[in-house]
Amino acid sequence: MTETTATAPRITMYGAEWCGDCRRSKSLLDRLEVDYDYVDLLLVEDGADRARAISGRTNIPVIVFSDDTHLVEPSDAEVRTKLTQLGRIG
Repeated sequence: MTETTATAPRITMYGAEWCGDCRRSKSLLDRLEVDYDYVDLLLVEDGADRARAISGRTNIPVIVFSDDTHLVEPSDAEVRTKLTQLGRIG
C-alpha cells in the first residue's frame, strides 16, 4: 500500500455474493489492490437501506468513492476511470 492510499478516504462497496456484477466489481478492486470496505447486504442488517439511500435505486453493486460520488452497477471500465481520476491507480 502506498502512502497515498494509506491516508486516502476509504471506498465502500455495497453488494452481495449472489450478484454477478458485485462479484465482478469486487474482483476488479481486489486485482487492482484497491483498499476498500465491503458491505455484504446479506450480513449487514441495514446495508440494503444504506445502499438505496445513497443511490436512490435497488440495483447493486453501489460503489461509493472517496470524493462522495458513487456508481451503480458500473462496468470495469467505469470503475477504472474513476479510480484513475482519484489517483488510486496509475
